[in-house]
Amino acid sequence: MPSKDITDLKIGVLGGGQLGRMMIQSAISYNLDISILDPDENAPCAHLVKDFTVGKLTDDQVVYEWGKDFDLITIEIENVSVSALQKLQKDGVSVFPQPEIIELIQDKRKQKTFYKANRISTSNFVLTEGAADVAKNKEMLPAVNKLGTEGYDGRGVQMIRTEADLGKAFDKPGLLEELVDFEKELSVVVARNQRGEIDCFPVVELSYHPEQNLVEFLFAPAQISAESEKKAYDLAKDVIEKLDMVGLLAVEMFLTKDGEVLINEVAPRTHNSGHHTIEANRTSQFEQHLRAILNMPLGSTELISPAAMVNLLGEDGFTGNALYEGMEACMAMKGVYVHLYGKKLTKPFRKMGHVTITDDSVESLKKNARTVKETLKVKA
Repeated sequence: MPSKDITDLKIGVLGGGQLGRMMIQSAISYNLDISILDPDENAPCAHLVKDFTVGKLTDDQVVYEWGKDFDLITIEIENVSVSALQKLQKDGVSVFPQPEIIELIQDKRKQKTFYKANRISTSNFVLTEGAADVAKNKEMLPAVNKLGTEGYDGRGVQMIRTEADLGKAFDKPGLLEELVDFEKELSVVVARNQRGEIDCFPVVELSYHPEQNLVEFLFAPAQISAESEKKAYDLAKDVIEKLDMVGLLAVEMFLTKDGEVLINEVAPRTHNSGHHTIEANRTSQFEQHLRAILNMPLGSTELISPAAMVNLLGEDGFTGNALYEGMEACMAMKGVYVHLYGKKLTKPFRKMGHVTITDDSVESLKKNARTVKETLKVKA
């Protein structure tokens, strides 16, 4: 990191979506100079920074030319040019998370192979080159077929429960994972700075949309035993240390019915499973990410209040200019915080925003989360 005051650093962010938008909101508190590169001229970050550049994130030349004058570059999406970041790093630009980690996590095949090689508990799997390979491993069913690359926000994941489902298999390089008989799906967001300091946010539990593989509800803290909680923290810390990563890492896990904790996938950036931290924790995940990549002391991750989060997804059957139905009713509720992402156009299941709910009572929290889910609709 260049020897400058943090307010003098030129910081570039690859990606101008909602994660970048919320990162900018934290950066303003520290008077940080943030610049954005994104292919969409109407991206959520487009009008929030002085320096917004339209360009393809996977184009080596575009990313290199854009990034060469920055002191520090980070990401809010993994689908970026790793080779450009490697070249920028060699030229003296600090890049966090490091390019080799982004490259590893871009491919779920490499991710799973890394876990196995480093003795990190995960489900059994086989690498597949296409649909024919999936069919050859039908003895593993029921299983999950995942694309190695190109999958995001629930895309690139297919359940193959029986031989009748084999026609749904991806005919591209991927993997087939044994279906885990889990009790709960968990997530731990963990941060690590260049000094090697590590801190975890409290474990959260996730509830997914049955068809879209997108998080519908999040509850913090997870209702799990102290033993399971420790296993989750130990796993998250183990992964970020073995990666030798600087930045923020979201570690998604399965808590099995026999009490084991298995890693599912990771994301080397701020994450949907940490959005509630803006209101519910001493430090938000977005501020923590900035602290980590700037090699500053990590902030307290203490939970101030139990919290739930509801993703605002575009309603099925609606495409066009977004209309938010039920907004006033939700805003009138105590402990409800609405975050809209600045996306003008909605389409089915597009992430348009999220709502955080805080309450000292876990029962009230769950009740209010469901009320918000049933009340606030994104239509066109």
